[in-house]
Amino acid sequence: MDINEPVTRDYLKITEYKLLGELPDPFMMDNGSRMTDPSQWEERRKEIYKTAIELQYGTQPPKPEFVEVELLHYSGNIQTFFIHTGTRERPVTFRMQLLLPQGVTGKIPLIVDGDQCWMYYMDKAFLGAALDRGIGWVLFNRTELAHDVNNEGRGQGQLYRTYPDYTFGALGAWAWGYSRCIDALEILNRSNIDMDWIAFTGHSRGGKTAALAGALETRAKIVNPNDTCAGACGCYRIHMQGYSEDSDPFRSETLADIARNFPFWFSPEYGEYANREEELPYDTHFLKAMVAPRILFVSEGAGDIWSNPVGSYQTSIAAKEVFDYLGAGENLYWYFRPGAHGHKVVDVEMLVNIIKHCRDGEPLDTRFFRPPFEPMEKAYSWKQPGK
Repeated sequence: MDINEPVTRDYLKITEYKLLGELPDPFMMDNGSRMTDPSQWEERRKEIYKTAIELQYGTQPPKPEFVEVELLHYSGNIQTFFIHTGTRERPVTFRMQLLLPQGVTGKIPLIVDGDQCWMYYMDKAFLGAALDRGIGWVLFNRTELAHDVNNEGRGQGQLYRTYPDYTFGALGAWAWGYSRCIDALEILNRSNIDMDWIAFTGHSRGGKTAALAGALETRAKIVNPNDTCAGACGCYRIHMQGYSEDSDPFRSETLADIARNFPFWFSPEYGEYANREEELPYDTHFLKAMVAPRILFVSEGAGDIWSNPVGSYQTSIAAKEVFDYLGAGENLYWYFRPGAHGHKVVDVEMLVNIIKHCRDGEPLDTRFFRPPFEPMEKAYSWKQPGK
């Protein structure tokens, strides 16, 4: 099936589906009472932070003592900077690249992506999917902040030397970089950049990073995690097996899988819930709900069984209960494209369509909100308060 075509409900064949327990109620406060008014969301969001963030990703690095921006290279529409930040005693330095479209009048929205360590950012079509539509890129290599080397152990990289008393894993370190890029843009104060329309994106482990960064950083207008697998947009309590015309029979990634293979991405306690996911005080719809009432766009490859497309769908519709309660139901978007794991040109095009739709009134692409399987019973019985 062509990757640009809309998926159909017979695309994904589900051969096994296990729900290990109902998705937890995000409206239930820690004191046992249930939210009764949307004004309580910020209080509830702080409670969710202790579980969906700190229990999962560790205690997060704080705001830096300082941020300074050094121009390294300027060639036409491409500018490269050093961001110097962290603490004065133990500073952190990493590169940020700003790519702006040419010939644009008016303010330019930006997509921030930390996946510059991956080679597909050399692809002109990938970058051009935004640049040719008047949208710029902010790129950085997240591994300059924390290493991404399997079997190297926890705590490798310069950010750990700056903040040794925190328990964040690599995902938390990488997410911190997204916020520092916004800091740098604010310092640059370019009149042609639309700071009100900044999107975060990333793929796979970078998608996990974008989801975490977007949950924490309210200056991001749009949060677009792509093909995150376990640890962000899938679902811990749903295990599935299946296949599509673009995939062999396979199963979804579990908490035990990722805790065994990449423990250094998460909090030190994360792996304790392996094989007992039903005891987690959260699931991934909590992380998605933390973006509300801003714009969340979850993009997935429908043939990426490891990424748990069924779990992603279930937690997206569960998170929408929160978006609806806050009067922002139209701000949650999800989309499945044909094909397997990857960050494709069409994925960028769909993100650009959301920016253009929400900012400029462009019609919404008809490929949104199409499940690649027959709809199933919700993985939860609760509803938003008052319903």
